[in-house]
Amino acid sequence: MDSDLLSEVNAWIADDPDAKTAALLSDLVAAGDESTLRKYFAGLLEFGTAGLRGPLGPGPSCMNQAVVGRTAAGLVKFMKEHSLTSVVIGRDARHGSEIFEKISAQIFSGAGLNVSVLPRALPTPVLAFAVNELGADVGVMVTASHNPGSDNGYKVYLGGSVDGVLYRGSQIISPVDKEIFAHMKSVQSLKSLPRGDKWHILDEEIVEKYVERTKILAPRPGELKIVYTAMHGVGTKTLQRVFHRAGFPSLILVQAQSQPDPDFPTLAFPNPEEVGALDLAIETAQTFDADLLIANDPDADRCSVAVKEKDLTWRALRGDEIGAIFGEVIARNAHSGTLSNSIVSSTILSKIASAYGLKFEETLTGFKYIAKIPNLIFGYEEAIGFCVDSMTVNDKDGISAALLIAQIATDLKEQGKSLIDLLDEIWKKYGFHATEQISIRVTDISTITNVLAKLRNNPVNEISGLKVLKIDDLLKPANSLPPTDGLRFILEKNIRIIVRPSGTEPKIKCYIEVVNPEKSIALSLLEQLRPSLRELLS
Repeated sequence: MDSDLLSEVNAWIADDPDAKTAALLSDLVAAGDESTLRKYFAGLLEFGTAGLRGPLGPGPSCMNQAVVGRTAAGLVKFMKEHSLTSVVIGRDARHGSEIFEKISAQIFSGAGLNVSVLPRALPTPVLAFAVNELGADVGVMVTASHNPGSDNGYKVYLGGSVDGVLYRGSQIISPVDKEIFAHMKSVQSLKSLPRGDKWHILDEEIVEKYVERTKILAPRPGELKIVYTAMHGVGTKTLQRVFHRAGFPSLILVQAQSQPDPDFPTLAFPNPEEVGALDLAIETAQTFDADLLIANDPDADRCSVAVKEKDLTWRALRGDEIGAIFGEVIARNAHSGTLSNSIVSSTILSKIASAYGLKFEETLTGFKYIAKIPNLIFGYEEAIGFCVDSMTVNDKDGISAALLIAQIATDLKEQGKSLIDLLDEIWKKYGFHATEQISIRVTDISTITNVLAKLRNNPVNEISGLKVLKIDDLLKPANSLPPTDGLRFILEKNIRIIVRPSGTEPKIKCYIEVVNPEKSIALSLLEQLRPSLRELLS
């Protein structure tokens, strides 16, 4: 076995606080399994603007106690550099979340910080809310959101202004991630770090405050039959409390998915956007002849909505469709403020803002950017992330979004209309906006780099017989947006295509938008583009 690798592995084992992962590595050394060890020692798990996210396992390239400890220690160094003294920690119910939360609290406490911990496994929006409500400098959420059950992660929020950026309880942006990662890499020994046992476990009052603040989004509750699934995540109890306090009837739960289960037994991927993820929920909605179906992802910061079509079949609305509904309703009732969405989302929101004399801002992909927009009254991204109440939660919030969509559906039902009817009115007013995302999961991240390099080095003149009018390299933006890895293609017939790597999963993503007054024409063009785009990305 390579002597440098062996030396690195043995040093890691000696400093690993978890006997189980240390033993796994020792067994691999004894077996001479160099290829597996190289997988676990392919560099320290990268800490970026989405925090940490990766598979559970031993070594620096996975999520484990040693990596989380280094992350907490790196965050301590960052906080001390910026005179930040308080932190609140939350967690979901995934494998490892509870011990990762405890290790973080021990290291923060050992560094002399003021540490608060949420009372139990709770949705990510409650943590984001708590950062502002408690006036904390930093928030940490242990979660892998909608990733597979084999993963876990670590999100970081800032509470006030840091380096001239007003965070107000939103996720970090660059260069904060680079600073924290540099500090993580500088940690020489975890066992030498002081660990404390003084932290404040918050009581249910913090959840109660979130519920009270959120319930006001639905002042006119009705008698809708609403099916809800938490997708084996932590959303059920909090969402039930919010709906009950607002005055809605009891939700119809998808029982097999209503309680937290880190193995996600009924789902291949616990992501409402994945094909088949809502099958069980739709079956429940059909059984109960429901009016509306709402799904949260496992940490409940995203919200999926399914509706009954006029032919009585059920379908999930696209994130851009939900964004159009929220945008139109919120804009109608607003006197001022800004609407915002990410560059990969539909252009519909900009047109809604213009129609109502409101400001509009486009951002890079990620709510960490949308949350920095001043006077934000609504922000969304097509990956079913919505911020409908930025003063309460300055981040995407699947629970407040669920309540507001229920209120909108209730109001429409009283008028003899549905969410589909409202969408039809929006398309008639602004033109039909057909959008779709093509995602290709890869096993080797270099595949994504190679595909983007090929597209940059060999620019295409046409896609599926449609002329390419312009190609924007988003690494060299022509507008005021910061550079980001991706390409934007503008085609004839009012077509926009964006290709970029996923920020949270090993996927290359392609976002298509076709705008046309005629729905049938837009959908036909979308159909025409699909095969060529899949070939282009392969």
